[in-house]
Amino acid sequence: MYNIIHIDEKWFDLTKKKETYYLVDGEEEPHRTCKSKNFVGKIMFIAAMARPRFDEEGNVKFSGKIGIFPFITKEPAKRSSVNRPAGTLETKAMTSVARETIKHFLIHTIVPAIQPKWPQEDANKVIIIQQDNARTHVDPNDANFCQAARQSGFDIRLMCQPPNFQDLNILDLGFFRALQSLRYKTVARTIDALAKAVEDTFDVYSVSKSNDIFLTWQLCMREIMKVKGANTYKIPHIGEAALVRQGLLPQQINCDASTVDEMLSLLN
Repeated sequence: MYNIIHIDEKWFDLTKKKETYYLVDGEEEPHRTCKSKNFVGKIMFIAAMARPRFDEEGNVKFSGKIGIFPFITKEPAKRSSVNRPAGTLETKAMTSVARETIKHFLIHTIVPAIQPKWPQEDANKVIIIQQDNARTHVDPNDANFCQAARQSGFDIRLMCQPPNFQDLNILDLGFFRALQSLRYKTVARTIDALAKAVEDTFDVYSVSKSNDIFLTWQLCMREIMKVKGANTYKIPHIGEAALVRQGLLPQQINCDASTVDEMLSLLN
């Protein structure tokens, strides 16, 4: 499963409505301001992640981080203010993202970002971009995407994950939640600062932890087969950190042949 790139979208807020602070005696309470606590500034991002690769000594050969890209636009200010004159370009977050916007980012941002980062030894193998089944996502047989994917010099294809299974996308399974927690450790007061904070957090996120999420993803697949395609399972864990210390972390999760045969019979 090293040839699958997971993509998905997520909103990141400038700040949380409620936050907890630990103060020493005499320290002033932090002062936060916004136009309305019910309309905190936020940006939608689209992220692309593949599974990391390591050499025999455990060094990172490929981080798997294709990129995280904000849905923002640059618009000239209509009126002057104390901060900038009229006509100055301001960063605005897109309030809604349509299918054409997703397709534009997929063709002109994500596909070009794959080419310089993908391991050269696998450049001639099929690369699959996995998306969920949102209405705004691109049809796997879209003519414009297929043409752009061929022009990249790679064999890039698009597929949708099974519906109603968020755990089958590593971004929803754990990556976005971890990224959000790390992001709140930095302060962002503007849209530009928020975009940079999210991108910086993405860059510094632990490669080994993202690899652990991919193993959990495989564990979820096995659990789904055990319950015959239902979603009445609990996310399993194998204690990846302890296995790493012992040098026993598996490269992939095995599944009993009887479980596979039972699922094939059920599908047939």
